[in-house]
Amino acid sequence: MNKITERIARLRALMKERGVDACLVPTSDYHESEYVGEHFACRRYITGFTGSAGTAVIMQDWAGLWTDGRYFVQAGAELSGTGVELMKMGQPQVPSLETFLEEHLPEGAVLGFDGRVINGKMGEDLEKRFSGKHISLNYRAALVDEIWENRPALPENPIWILEERYAGEPAADKIAALRRQMDGCGAGYHLLTTLDDIAWLLNIRGNDIPCNPVVLSYLLVTKDSIRFFVNPASVPEQAEAYLKGLGVELYPYMDIYSQVKDIRGSRILLESGKVNYTLLKSLDSSNQIIDRMNPTVLAKSCKNPVEIENMKAAHIKDGVTMTKFIYWMKKNIGKEPMTECSVAEKLDQMRLDGGALDQSFTTISAYGANAAMCHYHAVPESCAVLEPKGLYLVDSGGQYLEGTTDITRTLALGPVTDEEREHYTLVLMSMLRLGHVKFLQGCSGLSLDYVAREVFWKRGLDYNHGTGHGIGYLLNVHERPIGIRFRVVPERQDSAPFMAGMVCSDEPGLYIEGSHGIRTENQMFCKEDEKTGYGQFFRFEFLTCVPIDTEPLDVSLMTDEDLAYLNEYHAQVYEKISPYLDGEEKQWLRQATQPVSR
Repeated sequence: MNKITERIARLRALMKERGVDACLVPTSDYHESEYVGEHFACRRYITGFTGSAGTAVIMQDWAGLWTDGRYFVQAGAELSGTGVELMKMGQPQVPSLETFLEEHLPEGAVLGFDGRVINGKMGEDLEKRFSGKHISLNYRAALVDEIWENRPALPENPIWILEERYAGEPAADKIAALRRQMDGCGAGYHLLTTLDDIAWLLNIRGNDIPCNPVVLSYLLVTKDSIRFFVNPASVPEQAEAYLKGLGVELYPYMDIYSQVKDIRGSRILLESGKVNYTLLKSLDSSNQIIDRMNPTVLAKSCKNPVEIENMKAAHIKDGVTMTKFIYWMKKNIGKEPMTECSVAEKLDQMRLDGGALDQSFTTISAYGANAAMCHYHAVPESCAVLEPKGLYLVDSGGQYLEGTTDITRTLALGPVTDEEREHYTLVLMSMLRLGHVKFLQGCSGLSLDYVAREVFWKRGLDYNHGTGHGIGYLLNVHERPIGIRFRVVPERQDSAPFMAGMVCSDEPGLYIEGSHGIRTENQMFCKEDEKTGYGQFFRFEFLTCVPIDTEPLDVSLMTDEDLAYLNEYHAQVYEKISPYLDGEEKQWLRQATQPVSR
């Protein structure tokens, strides 16, 4: 019996003792965060699957894990021998998790889970779905917690204050604007649980989730008070004085659950898809819930002028690091040993040496066929050795005081095939065309996505991911409420119209299983263009300043406009990055950014 099957056996024994027929174990913390810290890795603990997304169901005679296409290969390998069946989401004959439970749980069964890691909307949906079979929900069944020996403790990392020269707006002004939003909908209370919104509102940062500089906390806002629920050990003296100066009252992290029970007969503004189910169930029925997206989401996504200027500076720092890294790889491939893991480690260290506080996500370093898995993560035991041929993809980013970066470059390490050359060129054309689009106010990414995909669709090609996502300011690398994709995916909440100051990625790709994967990604921000009788027009401006490898280009596929876009971009890269280089690096950059022509 391996450690996973042993853990599942202990969980099943506890389920039997507590009268639980099925145990639901998602990938989540108490705040619906995209990434979670070690304390919350219950799904990983019980299944052995280490990917960032997936939900496990444990029954007495069956166990399964639902995850998406990014992780089919990884999950298949990691679940082998555990007795946990891989349920490939979105594939034919694979039911959704909810449908599976509805079909396989008997009349009167009990579904157990920790309601603190299930969002309120999902909990309410399960209630409705299961009511016909009288299936009950035990949302206090945090059973994995009870069997997890030597579980990592909740973090106690210190809060720090983001100075106004970086934030661009004092927290007092943000709080006043939030209260005006509350007044506008008649809310007496606002329950805020999303960590990036709390950090943004109070102009604080922390280190409680890897790569996301946030603080595990809750906020309860009224017209004249702010209650901040946080681990007291995380609040140093300076931060405590700062928060009290804003009128913020400090309470222990878990006190939120008892305090919300005391609210009676009030209108409470919250977002049920982000507030956890236990909190939602803790509210008295005399209250009226105003269920809508947190007002901070839109306010946070529209970066102010100070933030935009800072983000430009962050991308200069990041661009210097990436340029040095690309130069190093081009110079040394085939001359010194390189693996996917070793070059990723080198880039991560170079970024820290170049002024980054942290990575903005775990670096994706993928060579050859591995790059066809668009969220592949190399591990030391099995990572590929890089050779002076084919394509290498690196998707990485940093957290700087001046903002968050996210960039992908695909590099030719030597000779490439004609197909690789064609696909590489199509991806570049797609990225550049989207970055130069001009559009009327009111457009969302649903309208803009075709600009990127047209070059592929004309050839019967496509890529199975969004073209762009919103990006935070020294916060989460994936940020609501904008995105660029052609399908509405309700749970992603990224279909809002673009507004000035919004920052987004531009990252088309092409992935040929067993052969190669290509992605080219820049960050860009939305800015006003001309205003005519038809309304206000917008356009994008690139933030990313990193050369694009021209070696694998097939310029015969590019229009004159495509070539002009590339040459204009490279001229800007050289102008902004070359002052920070000297010697061979500067000489190499000059050559790498030379105008391309037929």
